[in-house]
Amino acid sequence: MARDIPPLNALLAFEAAARLLSVSKAGNELHVTHGAVSRQIRVLESALGVALIEKEGRGIKLTDSGVLLRDASAAAFDRVRSACTEIRRRSSNQPFVLACPGSLLARWFIPRLDKLNQDLPQLRLQLTAGEGELDPRNPNVDATLCFAAPPWPDDMLVHDLGAEYIGAVISPRCANYAGLVNAPVSALLREPLMYPASRPQAWAQWAQANQLPGNELQLGTAFEHLYYLLEAATAGLGVAVAPKQVVADDLAAGRLEAPWGFVPTSSRLSLLVPRTRADQRSVLLANWLEKELGVTQPH
Repeated sequence: MARDIPPLNALLAFEAAARLLSVSKAGNELHVTHGAVSRQIRVLESALGVALIEKEGRGIKLTDSGVLLRDASAAAFDRVRSACTEIRRRSSNQPFVLACPGSLLARWFIPRLDKLNQDLPQLRLQLTAGEGELDPRNPNVDATLCFAAPPWPDDMLVHDLGAEYIGAVISPRCANYAGLVNAPVSALLREPLMYPASRPQAWAQWAQANQLPGNELQLGTAFEHLYYLLEAATAGLGVAVAPKQVVADDLAAGRLEAPWGFVPTSSRLSLLVPRTRADQRSVLLANWLEKELGVTQPH
């Protein structure tokens, strides 16, 4: 209840002094005199009936009660600041910023971007690309579309868009295409296999799922990004391993083929939304992605 909470000005002054371990610095931060901060702390101590700070040389130190209140008040004020930032962001009609791997952006998302803009004109989507581990807590993004494995962070709302499937893909332009396209999967043990440097274990995962000895694979050229790997594969430079979702359009257009099919991994294609940023726009995007990917697995 409200009467159980000390005066907020006193809490604000104490939190600043406890965080900075200085009454003077707290006064500078709050744009008041250090005497005003000291008076507010005394008001707080009187309301609680305990000492919260003690003098130590020219500075201060916290009592056990002061440490307890510092941690609680800091967490509470951080949540209030975050909420206020989010409210300002929403009210300013900012675009919805979606982060996703560059390969997925280039090969799956951009070909569908015009359709998304027609279906969801209110979204005002802004796309940002990255490779490797994307940070779903990046304060500059509203959601992250990526392949990731559970367990999910407690502070994330997760829309499960389906399992990741990986497979060996080859272009009809490849010199060995005719000899490989109808060959058993074991024929790939004799091929130098291209792979993304960011995911060197992909071929081993694929081999295990196909009951092949992973230690007999012949790894060939590594590419810094999956996008470059697939450009090499479509140019006919060799056999590559890739997620099915990323090469869906290449398969449909005949630029690549997957004669040996795809196998599931432990990862899921997921839309990760910080709970503090979850709103109707993230739900609309998740529903659109589910429809486009042909899955109905909200999580």
